Amino acid sequence: GRDQLMRTIVLKRLTDVVLAALILIILSPVLLIGYLTVLSTMGRPAIFMHERSGKNGVPFRMIKLRTMLEDPDGRMTDSERVTSTGLFLRRFSVDEIPQLFNVLAGSMSLVGPRPLLPEYDARYSAEQSRRLLVKPGLTGLAQVNGRNNLSWDEKLALDVQYVDAQSFWLDIKILLKTPLVVLTARGFKRSGEAKKFSE
Repeated sequence: GRDQLMRTIVLKRLTDVVLAALILIILSPVLLIGYLTVLSTMGRPAIFMHERSGKNGVPFRMIKLRTMLEDPDGRMTDSERVTSTGLFLRRFSVDEIPQLFNVLAGSMSLVGPRPLLPEYDARYSAEQSRRLLVKPGLTGLAQVNGRNNLSWDEKLALDVQYVDAQSFWLDIKILLKTPLVVLTARGFKRSGEAKKFSE
């Protein structure tokens, strides 16, 4: 009942804080090298914040290493703006490491649906919008089951599946699968995510 739910929430938050701090310490040399590489190849800022939808659609600022060139005139496509350094950082998810600070701050969890742009919220079906019932995550079911090889609908279906099946042990299972997916760049595509909403 309610007590069980509260215990699950407390355990998830405790796991998030302890593991995020530990992973951040372990990956700090990788983050530092990534940061300095962005500085030397693209200049400042090396880190940027992007607004995304959090739990219940409440917006928050997600932290990332920059992977794109500035385009003040809006003349370049996203694929043209991504540098070779940026592509490498994306391939191995190095650009996502700063989101561990989002996890520590409580706006994200280690495991959950990936945070998406607020402009997509109104375009979800009633079923798909249930992905917003939990905190967004650094990794999730979609990320360990195909990443960008999945269609948009398949990703959202896995997000909702996670919401329905979430448990401490499911989180552990996803966390254990994630390093292999990241290190082998499984499911990575140069063009990024599959087209959304058949655009």
